[in-house]
Amino acid sequence: MPAPIVSRRDIEFFLYEMFDIESLTDRERYKDHDRESFDAAINIAQAIAEKYYLPIQHKVDSNEPTFDGTNVHLIPEIKAGLDAVIEAGLTAPTSDYESGGMQLPLIAASGAFAYLSAAGSTSLGYISLTHANCNLIEAHGTPEQIKKWVAPQREGRFFGTMAMTEPGAGSGLADLTTSATKEEDGTYRVRGNKIWISGGDHDLSENIVHLVLARIKGAPKGVKGISLFIVPKFLVNEDGSVGEQNEVALAGLFHKMGGRGHTSAALSFGEKDGAISYLVGEENKGLMYMFHMMNEARILVGTGAALTALTGFQYSLDYAKQRPQGRLLSAKDPLSPPVNIIEHPDVRRMLLIQKAYSEGAYALCLYGHSLAEDEQTATTEEARGKASTILNFLTPVIKSWPSEWGPKSNDLAIQVLGGHGYVNEHPVEMFYRDNRLNPIHEGTTGIQSLDLLRRKVPMNDFAGYHTFLNEMYSTVENAKSTPSLQKFANELNDALNNIKQVTTAVMNAAQTKHIDLVFSNSVSYLNMLGHVTIAWLWLKQADIATKALKADLHVENEKFYKGKIQAMKYFYASELPLTYHWGNLVKNIDSASFDTHPDWL
Repeated sequence: MPAPIVSRRDIEFFLYEMFDIESLTDRERYKDHDRESFDAAINIAQAIAEKYYLPIQHKVDSNEPTFDGTNVHLIPEIKAGLDAVIEAGLTAPTSDYESGGMQLPLIAASGAFAYLSAAGSTSLGYISLTHANCNLIEAHGTPEQIKKWVAPQREGRFFGTMAMTEPGAGSGLADLTTSATKEEDGTYRVRGNKIWISGGDHDLSENIVHLVLARIKGAPKGVKGISLFIVPKFLVNEDGSVGEQNEVALAGLFHKMGGRGHTSAALSFGEKDGAISYLVGEENKGLMYMFHMMNEARILVGTGAALTALTGFQYSLDYAKQRPQGRLLSAKDPLSPPVNIIEHPDVRRMLLIQKAYSEGAYALCLYGHSLAEDEQTATTEEARGKASTILNFLTPVIKSWPSEWGPKSNDLAIQVLGGHGYVNEHPVEMFYRDNRLNPIHEGTTGIQSLDLLRRKVPMNDFAGYHTFLNEMYSTVENAKSTPSLQKFANELNDALNNIKQVTTAVMNAAQTKHIDLVFSNSVSYLNMLGHVTIAWLWLKQADIATKALKADLHVENEKFYKGKIQAMKYFYASELPLTYHWGNLVKNIDSASFDTHPDWL
C-alpha cells in the first residue's frame, strides 16, 4: 500500500478543530454548505489525486515538456488529470454558483486542493495561476473583459498566466522595457520579451490569457509608469470562439531542476505589428493591480511548499515504519532481528522535525486562507478590516517561511531514507527539487524580508504589526489557564517581547544610520517573526490537543493528539530559542555582510 499523500486526519484537524470552518455556514454566502459538502469536495479531490496524479509523479518528473519549434508537448497524462479536475468543478471551487463555481469557503477549497497539490506537485500550477488570473480580472477588469476572458477560464477552456519578468528586469520591475502603444480602436499593441513565465505555453487548453506588465509610451519612469494588459495567445471572436493567433511567440522553454510538469517559457510579444492587447483598469496602475494576483500567488507558493513538505514527511514516515535496519544500542543480542528504523532515536528526531516544520507551515498557510476568507465574508466591517490588516502584514511570512523551511523538511526526508532517498526510485529527492523553487519565485526570501521590515511593519502606523502581535498575546493568556501549557505560554510571551524590543531598535536605527546597513539583516528579522508565528500556531494546536485528551478517545485519536503536543515541545525546545540569535543580529545592526567588499569574496 503506498504512503498517504497527506494525512486525512491532519486535514480534518486543521479545518474542523483549529479553524472551525463549519461555523462559516452561518454566513449567508455559505448557508447551503455543511461538513458533508466540505468532505465531499475533499473526497473528490483525493480520488482524483490518487487516480490521476500519484501514479504519474515519476513520469512527469522524467519527461520534461518539449518544443518542436512550433508547438509545446507534454505527456498526455497531465491533460487527463487536469481534465478530471475541470470536470469535477474544482477549477473555480470558491466562485459564485452563477459563475459555475461551488461557492466553497476559501479555506475549505484549500483543504481539498491539499491532495491535488501534494500529489500533482507543480502540474496543478496551471489551474492555480488561472484562478488567480481570473480573480484579478474580476477585481479590476470591465464586465466585458470578465465575460470574454474570465468565463472561459473558469470553464477550463482557457488557462491564464502572469508575465512580469524580463531578461533585464526581474525583481527590479522599475526597469522593464516592454512597451504598449494605443490604437484608434482602443486596443493596444504590446512589444517586448518576457521570461520565466509559468504555464507560458502548452497544449493543454484552447487558449492562454497572459496578464502582461508594459509601459505605455510617454508614461512616467519607474514603477509608477507600468500598466497591465490582457494579451491572449489567440484572439477571440465576437461569438466567443477562438480566432487567429496573436503576436505571442514562444522563444523557448527553460529546463528546470524540478517542477517539470509546469512549463517555464520565454515569450516574445509583438515581433511585427505588436500583440493586440487590452488595458486592465487605468493606465499606470498595472503594478498595483498585479499585486492583487501576486499576493494571492505568494500565499499559494507558501501553501505548495508546505504541502510538498507534508507529502515528503508522510513518505519518509511510512518508509521508516517498514524499513528494518540495525539494532538499538541497548540490544544485548547481536543475533536479534533488526528493528525498523523508526525505532532509532535519530530517525525519530528527523521525523519529528519534519512534522514540526511541515504541519506548522500548513497551519500558517491555512491561517492565511482564513484571513483571506474573513477579509471578504466576515459579518462585520470591523472583522473584515482586521483580517485584511493582518493578512497584508503577514503575507511575506506566509510566502517565505514554508518556502525556506519546507525544503529543509524535504532534505530530512531524503536523509531518513538514506541512500534510497538519493535515487529516483523514491520520490523524496523529487519533492526536494520541486520545493527548491519556492524560496525564489514570486519574490525571493530576501525581497520578502525587505518588504516585511521596510514596508509592512511600519505601514499605517504599525497597524498590522500591532494587531498581529496582539493576536499572539491573546493566545498566550488563554494558554496560561492550562497548567501543562503555562511553561510554553511564558516562553512565547518572552519571544514576543523580544520581537518588540528588536523592532523598536531597528526602527530607531533607521532614523540615524545608513539605511542599507540597518536593513541588511532583514532575513534574520523574517526568520525571527516566522519562527515565533509557527511557535504560536503550535501552541494553539497543543491547546486543542490537550483539551481533546481529557475525553475518552479511540487509541488512534489519542496518538494523534499526543503527536501534536510532542511536536510543539520540540519546536519550543529547539527552534524558538533561535529567534533570540536572529533578533540580536537585527537589533545590534550586525555589519558582517554589509561590510564585506565584493572583491573579498
